[in-house]
Amino acid sequence: MNPILLYDTTLRDGSQREDISFSVEDKLSIVNRLAAFGMHYIECGWPGSNPKDAEFFARANRLNVPVRLAAFGRTRNAHKLCDDDANLQALVVAGTPAVTLVGKAWDYHVRHVLSTTSEENLAMIADSVAWMKAQGREVIFDAEHFYDGFLANSEYALATLRAAAEAGADWLVLCETNGGKLPWEMEAITREVATRLPGARIGVHCHNDTGCAVANSLAAVRSGATMVQGTINGYGERVGNADLVTILPNLQLKMGHPVLPDDRLLELTTLSRFVAEVANLKHDDHQPYTGHSAFAHKGGIHVAAILKSPDTYQHIDPERVGNVMRSVTSELSGRGNLQLQARRLGLNLDNEAAQHVLGQIKRLEHEGFTFEAAEASVELMFHRLRADYRRPFELLDYFVITERRHGRGLLAEATVKVKVGETTKFTAAEGNGPVNALASALYSALVEDYPVLRSVRLADYKVRILSGSAGTAANTRVLIDFQSGTDVWTTVGANANIIEASWRALSDSMEYAIVRLRDGN
Repeated sequence: MNPILLYDTTLRDGSQREDISFSVEDKLSIVNRLAAFGMHYIECGWPGSNPKDAEFFARANRLNVPVRLAAFGRTRNAHKLCDDDANLQALVVAGTPAVTLVGKAWDYHVRHVLSTTSEENLAMIADSVAWMKAQGREVIFDAEHFYDGFLANSEYALATLRAAAEAGADWLVLCETNGGKLPWEMEAITREVATRLPGARIGVHCHNDTGCAVANSLAAVRSGATMVQGTINGYGERVGNADLVTILPNLQLKMGHPVLPDDRLLELTTLSRFVAEVANLKHDDHQPYTGHSAFAHKGGIHVAAILKSPDTYQHIDPERVGNVMRSVTSELSGRGNLQLQARRLGLNLDNEAAQHVLGQIKRLEHEGFTFEAAEASVELMFHRLRADYRRPFELLDYFVITERRHGRGLLAEATVKVKVGETTKFTAAEGNGPVNALASALYSALVEDYPVLRSVRLADYKVRILSGSAGTAANTRVLIDFQSGTDVWTTVGANANIIEASWRALSDSMEYAIVRLRDGN
């Protein structure tokens, strides 16, 4: 099978997604991580477009990373010389070993966007590629709107590729810019290009507007493309670009193409989540291969089967991409779900204990609890079954008051009385809300006896009203995320009183933190 090269454009196309704004330091950290992972090409941005990119290119070229960095730009302006084109000059100044030049492949765009002739557009492509090759750069020609252009005027679309190839372009990348094509169209057109331009090195660049960017990329590879452009996690403008995190294992594990050494695939999940963290976006739990739920099993029948043979409900071993198999706990669970989850935690749960916990879960979910996302609450149930387990604290009382006074604004105060061992602790704290005050008071009561709590912070607090028809008397579910370093856990509480629901989740989180961090689990 032909080796396939991956070309990452997260730092340019990916940054065009709404809600993403990479700093220079963000970009440098992503370059280092992609290079360590083994990415073949990294497109770093459009030099000269803003001061941030100018600083980034200056620093990136000093990294000495084992990857080909590429700068992105366009062909020369119509009826201008390359020597006078500021865009081309900026690409040279950027100093990257590779340069990607985008040019129009659809005659409709030539007329209505560039406002020039078809002949001049071909000259713009040829001149720009030849000029950049004269500067000693590897040139990747991105044929923008190629597939739409081919369907509208196949001979002209092919002429743009020939112009680039004859001028010395190293790669001809067919861009599915509008994201509107389907896999069989991609396969047929790419195959015809490969037939009409024998010997050309062909790449593909897809957008995801029909949800087919990954499938379209794979279809192009089946027809002769040996470079795939995309982004980590599919980030990009509109609904995104082709997702390299999904494409890579599909190419290597499903289609048999050598892309990266197998040991690099083990880092795929951490890479995917790292880039999401740097982008300040929540990682998609349902992303293929690397999502938290990608190998999660909820149905009791499914879990019973995978306990006997994991491949009954899994298409690959999740460890091959650095992920793990999980059991999701809910009222739909069977004993197997709990035994699988306990096994992953290093705990042994016999049938009787599993049935006991399962009964608790089903009763609590009927009251409004949900344990699918609150694995820490379930783990505590396992620990509490141990004969040697002693709860680190016991609640005796709590009192919360919220008031608004003229001249003082809003004030929340909580007092907590808990028993730690044989000692009763009574503490009070203020907060910017009743739950924050309650959390601060409980923390103050416990931290002296359990200093591991000093590293713990509240990361997220979610409230859901479960019965809208009951108005203000509706049952309320609270999910609380706490974090210590990179370790994040979630607990759940439910009650008609939001403070009591919050207390259930809050006290479970503190107990879980003490057990997990103190015991080093």
